[in-house]
Parts: sequence; structure tokens; C-alpha cells
Amino acid sequence: MSAHVYPAPAKLNLFLHITGRRADGYHLLQTVFRFIDYGDALHFTLRSDGQIVLTQTLPGVPVEQDLCYRAARLLQASTGTTQGVEIMLEKRLPLGGGLGGGSSDAATTLIALNRLWGTGLSRAELMALGLKLGADVPVFIFGDNAWAEGVGETLTPIALEPAWYVVLVPPVSVATAEVFSAPELTRNTLPVTIPAFSAGQIHNDLEPVVTGRYPSVARHLEWLRQYGVARMTGSGACVFAAFAAEQAAREVLADKPAWIEGFVARGLDHHPLRDF
Repeated sequence: MSAHVYPAPAKLNLFLHITGRRADGYHLLQTVFRFIDYGDALHFTLRSDGQIVLTQTLPGVPVEQDLCYRAARLLQASTGTTQGVEIMLEKRLPLGGGLGGGSSDAATTLIALNRLWGTGLSRAELMALGLKLGADVPVFIFGDNAWAEGVGETLTPIALEPAWYVVLVPPVSVATAEVFSAPELTRNTLPVTIPAFSAGQIHNDLEPVVTGRYPSVARHLEWLRQYGVARMTGSGACVFAAFAAEQAAREVLADKPAWIEGFVARGLDHHPLRDF
């Protein structure tokens, strides 16, 4: 049986403000999620025996903790389907990079298998399942670039200007939990409005924590800031800068020294599977 192939795009957090903390310890935040045309790809081959099989595992990630495996199992358990699947992941997005790779893979697994298995869940139902897998999973199912608040689950579509991004990939993996639990993290940034975001009155509250603990991230940011405003995405480690034209972005990337890895990506208006 032939495999069905689906994209799992990266996201950038164009800013990330921590505005408070709930009684349960979860952080309240504001951010804008933007999808870009660079990411992983997932190959699904249906099985009739109910088994979920990964053709390869990620280094250091047990199968039961793999987000693709967990997403498939969760959809099975929630719908009672007796079908199975073999999943092959083409991994391009770095682990611990702040590009949402694992969350995007989980979301694509839910979207694709809901269709391939004929389980018939609505977008809202899939988003609720996604939230059980991680705070960033629902936005990939939501499908539009989004203004996000709460713990990241309150999503509003936002129209963004066309842009090309230079994304640099420092050779470190940053653990999200470590950054959010850091005593030096600022947790009382005043909420901003969409006009303030448009005017550039924004930053990433996690960036000082990460650059203080990971000098490599600081070096990548310092290099990229020669060419304009640069920020870290999510809890890192990747950093990015926006450009109006593809050529300008490619010229910056071509300038990079040999110790820097990175890529150029176009900002998308919505997730490629939004209307799937």
C-alpha cells in the first residue's frame, strides 16, 4: 500500500511576552504564531491490524513518548477505531529549537489520520485532543497565523504582512521546562495590543534567560542583528530576522560564517493543511 505524505511546517513566535502565572503554575502569555514554508514531512501507510508502528525513532525519545505515536494512540482511543498505521517521519526541524517541530508533527498526525481513518472529528475536537499533547499543538490544527493568549490556547486569526525569514539554528537543544522554571524569568510583562505589536513594541521574555545560559544562542543573535531586528523564537534555540524580499534574506544567509547553520523560509498565510 502506498504512503500518504503530509507536511508539518515550522512556526515562529514573532514575539513572546509572559504576562503572569496561574495558580496551577502555568504561565500566561501573549504571542503571535506564524507558519513558515519549512518543516518536517510525515508518511502514513495504513494498517488493518490496529498496530501503530514508527519506522524509525528519534534519538533519546522512547516510542511511547514520541509525539506522533502519542497522537495516533490518542485518536485511536478517543474514537474507538480499529485501524492502525505505519508512520515514517522525515525530520528537518531541530529538537529543542523553538520551531514547534514535535507539536507540528503531532498536529499533522491528528489531521491526517482523522481523514485517512475516517474518524470524522471536527477541527475543535482535534484541537482539544491536541491540547492534551502539548500547548503548541492546537495552533497547528487551528490552521491560521494566530494571536495567542492564555496559556497559548486562546487563538485569534491574524493577518500578517508578507515576509521572508532568515532562521539560524544554534547547535544546542533548549528544554522549554528549564526556561519557564528559571528564577530570573520576567513574568509580569504588561499585556500589549495588536496595534502595539504592529508598531514593534515587542520582545521575547525568554530570550535573556536562554542567552544567559546558552552563549551560542547569544552569538547567533549578535551576528544576525547586524542586518536588522532579530529575535529568538519560542524558548529557543533558533533565532530569526524578517525581510521584505526573498533576495535580501538570501544575501544575508550567504554572508554567514562557516560556524553558523541556517535557512531561508517564506512566511505563510495559513497552515498548508488548514482546508484539508
